Amino acid sequence: MSNIRMFFLTLMLVMASFIHPGVTHQAQAATAEELDKESAQALQSLYDSNPLAKKLSGTAKAILIFPNIVKAGLVFGGSYGEGQLIKNGKVEDYYNSVGGSWGLQAGAQSYAYAVFLMTDKALETLHDSQGWEIGVGPTVVLVDEGVAKNLSSSTLQDDAYAFIFGQQGLMAGLSLEGTKVSKVRR
Repeated sequence: MSNIRMFFLTLMLVMASFIHPGVTHQAQAATAEELDKESAQALQSLYDSNPLAKKLSGTAKAILIFPNIVKAGLVFGGSYGEGQLIKNGKVEDYYNSVGGSWGLQAGAQSYAYAVFLMTDKALETLHDSQGWEIGVGPTVVLVDEGVAKNLSSSTLQDDAYAFIFGQQGLMAGLSLEGTKVSKVRR
């Protein structure tokens, strides 16, 4: 594990253990096999609860799935998790998701998120960058209940669509702004 990944993981585990002890066990690094299984389960859970996600999976160029992100904060906060890029139904690469924040915040939680990369531009940005900062580059639309009701096959014009799901713990507000996604070796 790189030093920065280890730092964020340690920081988050310490903060989470003080704020919400039940969340800490979910930040452990997974083997490739465990991550494959967790990612498949997370995607199936998303598809079962959100028909739009299932529909997007049929036309997406690829899907980034992060089955276990742990976020903790007490004024300063951070998030970390590992996931994978699925292209044509197969795991292409493994990635991590790291985020930092500051402000009025206290709590810890875990959640999953999936980003459906709809265009070649979005996929190229992920492949070509030394770490893709979500919110910089291709347009990423965070799909919530209101957005989902207004999307149809004729209105799907953006580069990527992100879904946050499976939240556990206590922390107000979720956003992918400022999240950096980087390729990791497995």
